[in-house]
Amino acid sequence: MGATAIALAASVAIQNAVVVWAGAPGYGDPIGEVLAFHAEHRVAVAIAVGLEALNLPLLLGFLTGLHGLVERRGRAGADWSRLAVAAGATLSAVFALYAVLWNGVVLSAGDLADPSPEFELAWQLHAAAFALALPALGTTCIGAALAAHASELTPPWQRLLAVAGGGLLLAAGAANLAIADGSSLLFVGMPGYAAWLGWLLATGVRLVRARTAGRPDDASTSAEEG
Repeated sequence: MGATAIALAASVAIQNAVVVWAGAPGYGDPIGEVLAFHAEHRVAVAIAVGLEALNLPLLLGFLTGLHGLVERRGRAGADWSRLAVAAGATLSAVFALYAVLWNGVVLSAGDLADPSPEFELAWQLHAAAFALALPALGTTCIGAALAAHASELTPPWQRLLAVAGGGLLLAAGAANLAIADGSSLLFVGMPGYAAWLGWLLATGVRLVRARTAGRPDDASTSAEEG
């Protein structure tokens, strides 16, 4: 489970690095720039979408593993872990739609000399899917963090990090219509997105260390020391 969390954090970080390196346009950029980018950077989008296919089983595997671990440790935080699993399943469905729409955008870009209404609609739907994923991710982050802390798997600072980050994601997600229209309110959720990755990495490392120390179901000592 710890290795799954680390792998998920690494995969998402690589995915975002590829998009940034390629110079992907923002949702508020002119549609002509969006078309030009997708016509010229099909490989970068293919890598990002391919990693999304990896992220989904890693996310669900981590959350179901966390729920099982919470159950074995006396059920403290079980309600929070169930919330995290439900939110994670919703997040996976929304991100699947996000990836499918991105595929549609990049595939249609190769056949267009100028943006069409259909191309612009696909791009806006892609943006809307990402915006709607933000509150689902925020709920997943908060539920998982509270479940892990209630079971004494993580220290208080990790709970605070995840709850604060999740709150930002929820706040940004409330403006999903504006974000789909290109609003910079998207950036309200970006620190929360980073907090989720930081929490995943820290939790994964803590669980791996507990396993290496011969305590696969007990990270409470490490949590107390933190």
